[in-house]
Amino acid sequence: MARAGLTAERLVRAGAEMADTAGFDQVTLSALARRFDVKVASLYSHLKNSQELRTRIALLALEEMADRAAAALAGRAGRDALTAFADVYRDYAREHPGRYAAAQLRLDPETAAASAGPRHSLMTRAILRGYDLAEPDQTHAVRLLGSVFHGYVSLEAAGGFSHSAPDSQESWTWALDQLDALLRNWTSP
Repeated sequence: MARAGLTAERLVRAGAEMADTAGFDQVTLSALARRFDVKVASLYSHLKNSQELRTRIALLALEEMADRAAAALAGRAGRDALTAFADVYRDYAREHPGRYAAAQLRLDPETAAASAGPRHSLMTRAILRGYDLAEPDQTHAVRLLGSVFHGYVSLEAAGGFSHSAPDSQESWTWALDQLDALLRNWTSP
C-alpha cells in the first residue's frame, strides 16, 4: 500500500531539491526514503528504482530550462536572443546546480526524443536563423553554442574563474560578443 501523500511527482520534486542541495550524484531512493522517513520499499510503488528517479529529475530539469528559454526568447533576435538563451542556462545552473547536472544525464533514445531536449535544439536553431547559417554549418553552430555554454557554466560552477581578474561576468559577456561576431561572419570551409 502506498504511503499517504507520496506520489511520483512529489518524490521527483523532492529528489530535484535534494540534487540542488546535496548534489545529483547523492540522489537515490535510499536518500529519498530517509528524507520522508519511510522504508525504501514504500517508494517502489511510485518509482522502479534510483535510475528512474534520476531520469525523471533530468526530464524535469530539461522541461524547466526549455520553459525559461522560450519565455526569454520571445520577441528577441540576433545577439539579444543569443544572450537571453545563454543567460537562461547560466542562471539555471547557478540556481539549480543539481538539476543542471541532471539535465546532462544521458537518456535512452526513446526517452530523449520524448523529452524537452528537442525543444532546446529547435530554440537554438531559431536563434541561428537570424545568422543565416545553412546546413551543415547550422548543426556545427548548435554544437558549438552548447559546448561553450555548458563548458563555461561547468568551469564557473567548479570555481574555475573565481581567483583571477577580470570577473566571470565580464568574461561571459566577452564570450557572447565573440560568439555573436563569429556567427555573423561565419565562413564555410
